[in-house]
Amino acid sequence: MATQLNIKSEDGYRLATALAELTGESLTTAVTEALRERLERERRSRDRALRRARLLALAAELRASLRPGEPSRAPDAPGATP
Repeated sequence: MATQLNIKSEDGYRLATALAELTGESLTTAVTEALRERLERERRSRDRALRRARLLALAAELRASLRPGEPSRAPDAPGATP
């Protein structure tokens, strides 16, 4: 059983129709693919923002764990003192 979607915006309908004509797809396929692509972009964007927030929190935690005056080099980094 098919579910219906009513586009109640003239602009939305015009855009969907233009996309379908340009791609040679049916109106249903054009709208479905456009929604799928937008959903994927939004998910990727949110994933990037979440990863960035996690990395910033980790960096802040690492900075807070350093003792004042302690070099911020790895023990095996060039110029590090044992």
